[in-house]
Amino acid sequence: MYRTEKKVSKCEVCDTIDNLLVCGACRLSYYCGRDHQKSDWDNHQQICKQRTEQSWSDLNFENVLKDTSLNKHCEKSSKLTEYIVECMNKYGICVLDNFFCEPRAGDILNEVKSLRSQGAFTDGQLVSQPATTGKVRGDQILWLEKNDKHPYITSFIERLDSIVMDCAKKLKQYQIGGRTKAMIACYPGNGTGYMRHIDNPNEDGRCLTTIYYLNKNWNTQTDGGLLRIFPEVFNQVADIEPKFDRLLFFWSDRRMPHEVLPTYKERYAITVWYFDTEERARAIRRVQNTT
Repeated sequence: MYRTEKKVSKCEVCDTIDNLLVCGACRLSYYCGRDHQKSDWDNHQQICKQRTEQSWSDLNFENVLKDTSLNKHCEKSSKLTEYIVECMNKYGICVLDNFFCEPRAGDILNEVKSLRSQGAFTDGQLVSQPATTGKVRGDQILWLEKNDKHPYITSFIERLDSIVMDCAKKLKQYQIGGRTKAMIACYPGNGTGYMRHIDNPNEDGRCLTTIYYLNKNWNTQTDGGLLRIFPEVFNQVADIEPKFDRLLFFWSDRRMPHEVLPTYKERYAITVWYFDTEERARAIRRVQNTT
């Protein structure tokens, strides 16, 4: 059972709650600056290692492929994989609508709303550096792994894992072997967004960003909340409406800067990042060696 009061993130050393940065390895401990992060390393390193092993879930290809419920439509799945791979290779972006369809998509949304009503969400934090001017991001988030308490969110993660693993065999530039927990995000509709940023500017291992939108009857003219991507290789932006049951893929690195425009209605999404195994291993070693 989640506590109904909102959990406040604070520095592990001095309890400051402003301009926090998050540990780049476990993403669960916060600090007001690099000095306090370094001073706490002796206490934090063992916990960090355990959290990292638990939080960044290695995909088990064999187990998922044995799940016939995820692979019973082989021909359809094959065409879907080909479409995603083709789009990613050509554009670095792929959009799939009606990913689950009703009633399953609605069941996922209901689980997400239930979690938020229980006070399980916290303010989103930056990974690489603290915000120095203004509000960089205005979402509230919850990290969640597959579990029996949330069967519909779990079914989404399982289906996504299966699709990404099929695509990984043909995306030769990466060796995809792991992912983050699912980050469930809600923009509360008070005009906040997320300033232009790159998901993985510092080679932390993330190579593929996937976002699943859960917003019924969304109208960007009145509700805002558009995701605007600035592909490095094109001279125009890609505007993605956060429509209900829409799944989006794009590269996580510097090729795809993006922003969430101000949002004036509750906006829900589930994001999962998939790792390149070699880059992720280097990133973990780098964090351990420099702190």
